[in-house]
Amino acid sequence: MSLADGLRASETAGLRADPLAPVRAWLWLTLILVLAMITVGGATRLTGSGLSITEWRPVTGALPPLNAADWLAEFERYKLIPQYELLNKGMTLGEFKFIYWWEWSHRQLGRLIGFVYLAGFVWFAIRRVVSLRATALLFGMGLLLGLQGAIGWIMVASGLQPGMIAVAPVKLTLHLVFASLFLASLAAMATAMTPPRATETPASAGLKTAAWIVAALVLLQIALGGLVAGSRAGLIYNTWPLMDGRLAPPADTLFSVTPWIENFVDNLALVQLNHRLCGYALLVVAIWHAVSSSRALAGSSFARRARAVAGIAGAQAILGVATLLLAVPLWAGLAHQALAMVVLVMATIHVARAANVRVAARA
Repeated sequence: MSLADGLRASETAGLRADPLAPVRAWLWLTLILVLAMITVGGATRLTGSGLSITEWRPVTGALPPLNAADWLAEFERYKLIPQYELLNKGMTLGEFKFIYWWEWSHRQLGRLIGFVYLAGFVWFAIRRVVSLRATALLFGMGLLLGLQGAIGWIMVASGLQPGMIAVAPVKLTLHLVFASLFLASLAAMATAMTPPRATETPASAGLKTAAWIVAALVLLQIALGGLVAGSRAGLIYNTWPLMDGRLAPPADTLFSVTPWIENFVDNLALVQLNHRLCGYALLVVAIWHAVSSSRALAGSSFARRARAVAGIAGAQAILGVATLLLAVPLWAGLAHQALAMVVLVMATIHVARAANVRVAARA
């Protein structure tokens, strides 16, 4: 047998032993693309570029302006929206091109993710690689991805309304949360398709519940971060650990908006305080979970994952404080958002491993 024949035989045997390997590779590729899109989305927000493209053209919008006349027409459409009149009036064509390319790149990544996910799903469904249940789950994830795209346009449309110079914070938060849910579903499904390790030690119900709580706090913290980003609440109280010389602003500042429920979205002081408090809670619970896991399951992969989640959450907290103290420069804001997604992915993998959920190939 030649070397080439031997390699082909080895590859064939490997696929037979693990037929889900290509599916996992597709899911991890999609996850990496989603991480990139969320990061570019953060840059789009921080550079004020999100409203530079005023139309939603899922197919024809893939082409940018190709000549001077196209650029002028696109610029004229932008001049009709409130953001230009109230914030950017007098900007040059070159300045418009800068914000346009950020938003165009964000939308192109969205199209690429949709194509990669749809192509992979159709391919594996036709070849009947995974079980019917797993196929249904993957189809549901595809619907979640499509819904995320629709929410993205609803978010942009909110910023085109009279008097608006940016998208509505609640809709930006919804856009970020659904992107995070899709990201978590990719991590969970890929983990469920990974063969179990022989050294995996079962954890107690209490430790498994704690893993779920950590993951839920990560998602909540991301949502609260979306409100901070959408309302630009990170540009005030740029001190830590105090806020204007206090642990927290006074109640008449925190609840100055009526009706009181709107303070949780529109009151910048309360929006930032809630993000801080949830960050503290997440860090405390993650560290407690790591210590408890290490004591109960010393040397186990469960304990190692718990420590990894706590370590990344700690790094994210330090980066968050630095971002606040520096008044949210572009590099820090992007790093803070990207690392938040890494924490979410790691926490999701930890939960999926702990739950011991398995997805089998179709028999």
